Amino acid sequence: MKTLIHGPSVAIGAGITAAVIVAAFLAFDIFLDEEELVIEPTPTIQDAGLPKITMMTFLGNSSPLLGSSDAPITLVEFGDYQCHFCNVFFHNTEEDILKNYIETGKVKMIFKDYTIIGPDSVTASHGAHCADDQGLFWEYHDTLYNNWSGENNGWASSDNLFRFAQETGLDMDQWSDCMTNSDHSEIILASNQDAKALGLTGTPSFFVIGPDNKVTKLFGAQPYTQFENVFNSMLEN
Repeated sequence: MKTLIHGPSVAIGAGITAAVIVAAFLAFDIFLDEEELVIEPTPTIQDAGLPKITMMTFLGNSSPLLGSSDAPITLVEFGDYQCHFCNVFFHNTEEDILKNYIETGKVKMIFKDYTIIGPDSVTASHGAHCADDQGLFWEYHDTLYNNWSGENNGWASSDNLFRFAQETGLDMDQWSDCMTNSDHSEIILASNQDAKALGLTGTPSFFVIGPDNKVTKLFGAQPYTQFENVFNSMLEN
């Protein structure tokens, strides 16, 4: 059973359609020139130019925590619900991480949107955030990946997302109002900006943040042993 620990809610605007969101995502073309990540204290005023990488770049605009808030290691996944290799990670690797590290209090996990495949990616992300309003983000997240059947082939259509919400046990009036009003447009846009600021060009992409706040990058659907090696190295040091 996945344990959900909800972080602070985020005040977000409404009324942006999925099509507008996708167009906005395509406009974000800022990449870092530096090879290594530089984490700085979160500034009160952002300077012009390239975005500064802070801990909020990794941890903000995200899902609720999965696991204990006291876990010394944080695993950050940037994903797209239509992504083939995100689905591979979910089915081949995530369950072992959950069992061996998250449920044992060693690792906590968050999911961040990087909706780069198509409009259905955006509406699927909206569905998960609207489920989060009712404390069921991770259940809806899992339902999406358990129903994955390809990229841009209609499995994440609005009708199917509605059915997934019913299967998850959500209050359908509340969930439908959230979807109709695009209540979570800003958090999805902001998460995509974070991905661009970190120089990501594909999904899934992972950042493992250790007890000393050092960050290790893992790209693609890496096997469980890769995550295990990183986690154990951080726990030993």
